[in-house]
Order: sequence, then C-alpha cells, then structure tokens
Amino acid sequence: MRSQGATYATYDLALANARVSYHPDWLRRSDADAALTALRIEVPFEQHIVKMFGRELKAPRLSAWIGDPGAAYCYSRVRYTPKPWTPLLAQIRDRLNAEFNAAFNSVLVNYYRDGRDSMGWHSDDEPELGPAPLIGSVSLGATRRFKLKAKRGGARAQIDLDHGSLLLMAGATQENYVHAIDKVQAAGERINLTYRRVLPQGVA
Repeated sequence: MRSQGATYATYDLALANARVSYHPDWLRRSDADAALTALRIEVPFEQHIVKMFGRELKAPRLSAWIGDPGAAYCYSRVRYTPKPWTPLLAQIRDRLNAEFNAAFNSVLVNYYRDGRDSMGWHSDDEPELGPAPLIGSVSLGATRRFKLKAKRGGARAQIDLDHGSLLLMAGATQENYVHAIDKVQAAGERINLTYRRVLPQGVA
C-alpha cells in the first residue's frame, strides 16, 4: 500500500454548498488488484433487505457492515450490528485516518456483482453520522459512474470512479445532495468501501 506522504492527483468537484474531492490513483494498481482479490474472501457479504414504499425488497447488491464494537448503523429502518474488522479493511481505515485526520470507526462494504447491481438515490445523512459527516469511498474493480444531484435546485455532477480511486465527501454535502450508482448494460464486478464515523449514542 502506498506509503504515508506519497503524492497523487486530487480533483475538486465544482458543487455549491458541498465539498467533494476525487483522488483517482489513491491506491497503486497492484495494491488495488490485491485488495479486490482479498476482500472477496475476507468480507462476510450478505444480501440485505431494504424497505421501500412499505415493501421489503432484496437490495440490488451484496453488503457487509464492519466496524468497532458499538458502531451500529441504521439504514432503511433496519439496524445493523457491525461485524469485526478484517486486516485489510483496518489497514485502509488506518491510512485514511492518518492521511485526512479522520476518525473512521466503521465501513459499509458493497459488492456490485455486475452491471445489474446498483445503488438508488440517497444521502448518508443518518443521525448517528452527525450533521456534517466525512465519507471516504474507495472503489475497487469495474469503473462505475457516480452521480450527484442537489436536493434543492438543479445542480448536478457525475464522475467515473476508477479502480483504486478515493472519493471524499465532507461538509454540507449530505445535507444538500443525494447520490446514486445506476445500473449499466454491461460491467464487471466492483467492491466499494464507504468509511464513516458513527457517533456514540446520544452525541449529535
């Protein structure tokens, strides 16, 4: 894995009332390849149930919630208790925390098996993440298009998330924008790691 202090390209997305930056080569290609292979084996993926419009549906992807003890997370009105850190997920967490002065204590791992798997429009704005969460999103595998649109007004942006890239969302991004990954005609497998900090219960 790239050593601390190494340089790489960074691009800021021009979005009002948001802070989004893209780091296309955050992981070296060889490290990204190794991570994709390892996480297929290390991570206990399952197909979560999501509640939409009063119905319970199977999520169009496989997922796992990993984190420190007590870092429970509620999504789509379902509470997830974290599974223990794997060595690689903890290693990536430690690099993110050191490099961006973060305090990530959990990660949602999504496995997009092919182009039919997707993520609908949503914000990472659950109360346990606090009012202005920092989200660190590491992409491995097939390139997929990440889309953002303002909750109010017509601002939109999109960016292709490449193998080994890092996308950081901070500040008021979750308050003002939703994001999604659409289905595509044909795509290979992709694993996405979205690191977060779940606040202690009762802290806002």
